[in-house]
Amino acid sequence: MATATPDLGSPDELSEREQRAVEAQLFRLADDEYVQAERYTFWQVRAPTLESDLAVANNSQDELGHARLWYEAIQQFGYTEESLLFESDPDDFQHSTLVELPFEQGDWADAIVRAYLYDVAEYIRLSALEESSYEVIRNRTSRIQGEEDYHIEHARSWLERMVLDKGATERVQEALERHYSHALTIFEPVGDVEEDIEEFGIRKMTLEEMRAEWEDRVDGFLSGLGLDVPTDADVAQPTGRDNEHTEHWADLFEEMTSAYRNLGRDEATVIMDENDE
Repeated sequence: MATATPDLGSPDELSEREQRAVEAQLFRLADDEYVQAERYTFWQVRAPTLESDLAVANNSQDELGHARLWYEAIQQFGYTEESLLFESDPDDFQHSTLVELPFEQGDWADAIVRAYLYDVAEYIRLSALEESSYEVIRNRTSRIQGEEDYHIEHARSWLERMVLDKGATERVQEALERHYSHALTIFEPVGDVEEDIEEFGIRKMTLEEMRAEWEDRVDGFLSGLGLDVPTDADVAQPTGRDNEHTEHWADLFEEMTSAYRNLGRDEATVIMDENDE
């Protein structure tokens, strides 16, 4: 466990090293959630039941809302929403490659396995931020954590149902083998700031500790369902954390930003003010 440290203070009180470490933690959170939310939209009106349609739409909205909270925290350092998202370069993003991979067409098991692997990791890293020395992170974490409980329960429930059918079990196993190594990239470092993140108490667990807890939880649950967990898998390359991504990212980024460009925007559109009901 990282040693407890005093609160870092407000954004304008941080040293250069502290700000760099805080930004690194925030960017990985924001980028992961933003891209995960975008990929989720593929399943809206394609899920196997109306209930599932509603659930995946709700999960996508949740993740987008989480991303917004983290990007707003980054904007306190002088960034704009436009520069972070719509006018950025695809090489600026540091999300895990897990969230950028396209879904297997028509394979609901693919969606559920990926959601489970991601949401367990998200819950663990949010838990590691609940006592962060940076108040902005600490406060926003408490607003998000409850929704992650629901996401995990939704994925677990579907997995428990699918392993009752031989054909579905085979698809779950195949999806697990496709995604496990990419899920490990969630726990890869961003740049050379990990020691500072831990030293300043921004996060209360190391990447290694979080990965170990994730492996214990994921392996225990999935093995209990009779699945063969690829515990000897290597971390997928590229990881995404190093700004290097798979061949799927460029097309997804183009799709995500096309409306902004095609409409000739020079600023993000706000439909509702934050104070509006």
